[in-house]
Amino acid sequence: YHPTVEHYHRAKLRLFDALLPKGAPAVIFADDPWSEPTIQAARAAGLDVLTVGRHGEFLTLKRVEHERHRQRAEVEVDGVLHEIDLPLAGDFQIANALVSAGLAISTGTPAAKALMALEKLKGAPGRLDLVGTTANGAPVYVDYAHKPDALENVLASVRPFTTGRVIVVFGCGGDRDRGKRPIMGEIATRLADVVIVTDDNPRSEVPETIRAAILAAAPGGIEIGDRRKAIHEAVAMLHAGDTLIVAGKGHEEGQTVGAETLHFSDHEEVRAALQEHAA
Repeated sequence: YHPTVEHYHRAKLRLFDALLPKGAPAVIFADDPWSEPTIQAARAAGLDVLTVGRHGEFLTLKRVEHERHRQRAEVEVDGVLHEIDLPLAGDFQIANALVSAGLAISTGTPAAKALMALEKLKGAPGRLDLVGTTANGAPVYVDYAHKPDALENVLASVRPFTTGRVIVVFGCGGDRDRGKRPIMGEIATRLADVVIVTDDNPRSEVPETIRAAILAAAPGGIEIGDRRKAIHEAVAMLHAGDTLIVAGKGHEEGQTVGAETLHFSDHEEVRAALQEHAA
């Protein structure tokens, strides 16, 4: 558990000292606020720093076109342009893909082979995970985002390819960081067009109290405590061009209420809702 982003960053930097010998390649995404301190730390550890991204020198992202469920990118390696059809949505997927390809290339894989392999990638369960689409083509994603930064990133990731509304269903856990509730409410209201606040592991707290803390910073937000109902109503309101994000649980399959954990899967409920509204 990392209490702050700074703590998380320091923990990751230990990998440079603990795992890599001097001279080993350190492939770093260059387009992030934390890129420069990471690059400096890698160089201080005696590593061969290779940067990727729009500002990358090893792999340079020249162009990217966002589509509903994929991204078409143009990447330059040693002066040669390669076109990639990445079957994953979201800016963070491009970043992860470039770092992965960079590691493969830096350890001996031919550039063309490494970049072509990206076209066969599958996303991690619960990470901007496309569960299905409505009859009118609106995609529904499940994502594990349950902290402010993660929610902000996932909502921002779908905006480039959403021609209609971004709709989000989310809640905050009970007996956890109470301060993040209004922060997440503000983020959702700022980045989504429709905000549905629901329950997400209320534990020993009163669910209405958690939802109220979120809604205090989310004017116009819709309150539906029953998570199953919230998902079904969100799917029902999707129009062509819209995108729905169901955030908070990702791959998890439980809803903790009091001392009891009940079976609950966002994936299952999304599929059920899509089937119901396809009839």
